[in-house]
Amino acid sequence: MSTPQPDVVRLQQLNDSALRAAAAGDYLTAKAVLAQILVEAPSNPTIWLNYAAACRGAGDFDAALLAIDEVLKREPRSFMALLSKGTLLERKGQIKKAIAAYRAAVQLAPPPARLDESLRTAVIHARAVIEQYLEEYANYLNEAVGDFAEHGQSPEARRIRQFVDISLGRRPRYLQEPVEYFYPGLPSIEFWERDEFPWLPALESATNTIRDELLGILQEQFKDFRPYVNYPDTAPLDQWAELNRSHQWGALHLFVYGERVEENCSRCPQTVELIETFPLPRLPARSPAAMFSALQPRTKIPPHTGVSNTRLIVHLPLIVPAGCGFRVGNSVSDWKEGQAWVFDDTIEHEAWNDSEFPRTILIFDIWNPRLSETERALLTRVVSAMDKFSGGPGEQGL
Repeated sequence: MSTPQPDVVRLQQLNDSALRAAAAGDYLTAKAVLAQILVEAPSNPTIWLNYAAACRGAGDFDAALLAIDEVLKREPRSFMALLSKGTLLERKGQIKKAIAAYRAAVQLAPPPARLDESLRTAVIHARAVIEQYLEEYANYLNEAVGDFAEHGQSPEARRIRQFVDISLGRRPRYLQEPVEYFYPGLPSIEFWERDEFPWLPALESATNTIRDELLGILQEQFKDFRPYVNYPDTAPLDQWAELNRSHQWGALHLFVYGERVEENCSRCPQTVELIETFPLPRLPARSPAAMFSALQPRTKIPPHTGVSNTRLIVHLPLIVPAGCGFRVGNSVSDWKEGQAWVFDDTIEHEAWNDSEFPRTILIFDIWNPRLSETERALLTRVVSAMDKFSGGPGEQGL
């Protein structure tokens, strides 16, 4: 014998009457009518959601939670059910459980423009409850293990703060995401510690010399700088559409795809002589790369990642007006003219110039110091063989 099908029209009429009763504040009637519908249509998530709202309006939070769970059994990613569950658990004082529901709801929330005012307000409240909870959590950890501030700005203090923020979900986790080559076993470090590079002071002490050679080139403004982003018309531009072939981000290349640009190198011989004393990765047709990089006023370089984690990138700020910034992963650093840093460009990074003046720096790549001399030699042979077999490197150098 087949199971009789519910009368859809009649059940819809009953649902409408229950909603009218709830709108009038008669939650007990709404609850009773919806319970009658569920006898005939126990698998309908919408009716369970309406029933949960009626139970909540009637003050029966336990029944409302049971009804919400019936929705989530059928639709685990229901934004409305998760938001309602968070609200109910918060009302019952079960904050930790409420946070889990609120977090899931916030992740699934539609854009604010698609929500009515009451739902927008509920999402804002959920975010506030989450943030307050995380703040209390972080304060508890501070008290439990000792105030992190006592360790100042040491590398250990920075890393433990990031660990806490990432563990609590206050910051995203950034990993190496090279565009081309990922070499296993290399650490994912946003900004490397200076003591890894004993030659950095020599670079920084030459800042005035390097800047003077740059200023000599800039007597002709940025005439010889070329757009750093230069993709063909057939390439998918994605985040590079605005900067493609634009002089807003320009480069005067000293080394490109492993070759010296003699015309440019001859104009800054002391800069080039110094760069060549550093551990440059020398892979035919790929690297080293070195350039003066100019970011024009009111220009932003969008978040992106580099080609390979076998190299690191050195920045030496030369002409940096106020209003310029740089982010790698979760770390934001302020530019200071003459103070270099080394970072892993396979971790998402971005830069911006919010000033009215150009920002110009020296950029070059170096070997990742965690690679042994044997690995560097083998890597050079392997990548060269890859290029020979495949026909050559891509648009970017290693």
